[in-house]
Amino acid sequence: MDDRPDGDPSRTARTAAVKATYERIATHFAATREYAWPEVKSFVADCPPGRVGLDLGCGNCRHAELLATRTDRVVGLDLSRGLLATGRTRARERGFDDQLDLLEGDAATLPLASDTIDLAVYVATLHHLPTRETRIASLAALERVLAPGGRALVSAWSTAHPTFDGHDEGFDTTVDWTLPGGDPVARFYHIYDPDEFDADLEQSGLSVRECTVSSGNCYAVVESR
Repeated sequence: MDDRPDGDPSRTARTAAVKATYERIATHFAATREYAWPEVKSFVADCPPGRVGLDLGCGNCRHAELLATRTDRVVGLDLSRGLLATGRTRARERGFDDQLDLLEGDAATLPLASDTIDLAVYVATLHHLPTRETRIASLAALERVLAPGGRALVSAWSTAHPTFDGHDEGFDTTVDWTLPGGDPVARFYHIYDPDEFDADLEQSGLSVRECTVSSGNCYAVVESR
């Protein structure tokens, strides 16, 4: 059997399920995600300007908008075509569409050339990948595309969040998203414990500049080795 992350039928089916979830909730989800996270604002502000930025798991491109203030061009990649449509609309309305290239793709198999990204944001997405293998593969793909001297901010939901009080180890779960009208839609999450987050970063080959826990999330500022 093909041992690549995209060659596992079970993994492919689970990824398709994640995609279907976000296609279903895309418009409502994007409407609730207006503002960039403070941690992302601080990270982007502290980084030197670059040529190409990457918003990995871009959703409605609220963080791509920030990257556009520090880079000449921004690539926004998301698995959901519906979310990409909301990002395209935001970019047009906010006036950064001429800097933005949107790609429908899988974070575990980035369709980007090596050594091309100067500044990347990978937040609130890693924890939706369905297996540890694919999560590590996506981090390794990020390491591959980062240019020498390039930096990325990676985040994932953590057991340190009060919602998961009593959990000492990472685990898989689902968290419902409630659509207008009251229909719940289950979303897959892998909740990281901080040591596990560190271990997956190490396994991926990324070099970690800083690792913190903030607002119930694990964060790491990383670069290629």
